[in-house]
Amino acid sequence: MDSLAREARDALVQRGERLRRARTKPSLEAEGEERELLEIDAALARIAMGLFGRCERCGGAMGRNRLRAVPEARYCVTCAALGG
Repeated sequence: MDSLAREARDALVQRGERLRRARTKPSLEAEGEERELLEIDAALARIAMGLFGRCERCGGAMGRNRLRAVPEARYCVTCAALGG
């Protein structure tokens, strides 16, 4: 696993743990947190499978800056602008 994937995995694990600890009663905010946890878990699975850094739509590289900013991103900037 390259250093960016390790960095992303560590950041995602920490965010996921923080969100899980902060869970409270159901609300719109809690629904958003639940979606975020699902995205975090999906990104961790991509890292484990060696698919991290590839756009799910076009298969192209997502770029280090995008992955550092949004490690759970599924799509490159171009595909995200097209609606994923």
